[in-house]
Amino acid sequence: VKFDRTDVAMDKRQLLGDATESGLVRFAAARLPRDFDATQAEHKKVFEIPFNSANKWMLSVHQLAHAQGPLTLMMKGAPERVLRLCGSILLHGRAEPLTDAHRTEYEQMYRYMASRGHRVLAFAQLALDGRDYPADFAFDKKQANYPEAGYTFVGLVSLEDPPKHGVREAVGRCRAAGIQVIMVTGDHPLTAEAIGRKINLVVGETRDDVAARTGRAPGEIGDDEFDAVVIHGERIADMDDAEWDAVFRKPEIIFARTSPKNKLEIVTRAQALGHICGVTGDGVNDSPALKKADLGIAMNESGSDVSKEAASMILLDDNFATIVKGIEEGRLIFANLKKSIRYTVTHSIPEVIPQIMYIIVPLPPMLTSIMILVIDLGFEVMAALSYAWEPAESGSSLMRLPPRKPVTMRSIAMLRARAARHPPPPVDPRTGQPRQPGRVRRVLNAVRAPFTRVWWQDLLERPEGEILVDGELLSWSYLEAGLISTMSLIVVFFVVLNHHGISPRQARLMAKDTSNAYFNKDSPTYTYQGREFTGEQQFYALNEARTGILFSIYILQVFNLFICKARFRLPFGRFMFRNVRTFYGFGGGLLLLVLVTYIPPLNTVFNSSYKSIPLYWLIAVGFGCLLLAYATARML
Repeated sequence: VKFDRTDVAMDKRQLLGDATESGLVRFAAARLPRDFDATQAEHKKVFEIPFNSANKWMLSVHQLAHAQGPLTLMMKGAPERVLRLCGSILLHGRAEPLTDAHRTEYEQMYRYMASRGHRVLAFAQLALDGRDYPADFAFDKKQANYPEAGYTFVGLVSLEDPPKHGVREAVGRCRAAGIQVIMVTGDHPLTAEAIGRKINLVVGETRDDVAARTGRAPGEIGDDEFDAVVIHGERIADMDDAEWDAVFRKPEIIFARTSPKNKLEIVTRAQALGHICGVTGDGVNDSPALKKADLGIAMNESGSDVSKEAASMILLDDNFATIVKGIEEGRLIFANLKKSIRYTVTHSIPEVIPQIMYIIVPLPPMLTSIMILVIDLGFEVMAALSYAWEPAESGSSLMRLPPRKPVTMRSIAMLRARAARHPPPPVDPRTGQPRQPGRVRRVLNAVRAPFTRVWWQDLLERPEGEILVDGELLSWSYLEAGLISTMSLIVVFFVVLNHHGISPRQARLMAKDTSNAYFNKDSPTYTYQGREFTGEQQFYALNEARTGILFSIYILQVFNLFICKARFRLPFGRFMFRNVRTFYGFGGGLLLLVLVTYIPPLNTVFNSSYKSIPLYWLIAVGFGCLLLAYATARML
């Protein structure tokens, strides 16, 4: 721990470092009979073994004289680890032999402190014999030339580290969204469980709770009688596949007293079941798990540089609630991307079917290439981009949806079947890494794959969960809304031509006549039932009909733009108008159509007609209302 300044009292200083160490320093400074800085300077540290996840204790040797010599060894760490190294206990200033009664009292106090959610540390000391450890003795970590047992147990200290504001609510939102939050900590199981209950990560009973409530032995409790499990890190190495499956089936899971190796094993086992794992960590020891996770999240304020390098994302405010906001934002992006695709794909059918009719029926060319560019690169782009700013349909709707790819018994079976079909490559004994086939072998495998049963099984296997472009989206875009839009533009096309005296049958006969090229300015005059149509009349009539198609597609897409906003609600309500950029999008599209239609010479370039009558747009409005009614009935 470092101080921002040393010229003021301890209670006015800002401590820079670990929160636990800072709490201990303030606790000690408030109870020392003399100045903290003077005490620290007088009893200098001559040797130290920092805390590590393997030992779970920290050891230091100080210049603190006593009757047997000038040096005193001090230790702090996990209570159960420290107590194992002790043979005596400090009582009333004297070291007394450590008895079973002392151990029982220690267990009671330890359980009491831990059950309140406190972080508990044990302290021990050893007065080093001056004959073996003089003042200038050279301690060495590698040689371990220091006493490793026989310490005197001093006592327990508990520190309360309350959860940050908003964590309880964030855990509740994760639970509602189907996201399982698992606590992996180095604290005692009782401490971890107490903290988990404070933040509502654990609300159900554990096996021990059920045993205590029913008066039965823990071994008699069935797996279906409790919802929460607290796994000690020492058990992890001995757990088999069946036990891991049973653990991950529980909705509330805590792993306590874990090491970095345990954390990496937890992530690996969860991923093997198909879970998408996000891991948070701030220390160097968390780096393997951060790198292995699908999303490693390092802490910005308290995180080490190594953890930040290994992580995929850095949490600037070190607050778990921010992660939940990120999840919600990610779900919103996915939902809006799906809405945008749903909207954009719809106009493909009204563009394709007229081209097919031109070839098969045949009919005059209803849309030219440059008109299709106006649709695709003009007003469609403007409107589709507005979905990037689309808010959620309701304030908490996204965080009430289940995950897009939930882990189920079927998904686990499919994942394991796929893994069985693809055995892992052999491992190189020198490097421990999988052996990768050469380039020629990879090419041969790729060529041979379509002729194997495994390749077809993988191809035809239906994945679990929601995907970005699914059958429902394609059905709406191509078969439902797409066909209604196509009907609208066909009706508008023939109504406009009929206004100029060209019936659908007449238009078909003119297009079918291969000896003459009609509907151009220089086309020959066409006579039908005594009425003559000059080339210019044919040309302007077709251009006006094409202009009607442009506006028809635009109007239908405006209706579709609002309909696609509603995935879980009826397409009515104020939520459909909250995104003002929607109005910018279709307003810009309308302006573009007006420019290419009514402004010379753009109408000549784009084969449109400034004589187009807005009255015909009402046909498209009617079909838009039909589309809205159909979408409403479809959701009921």
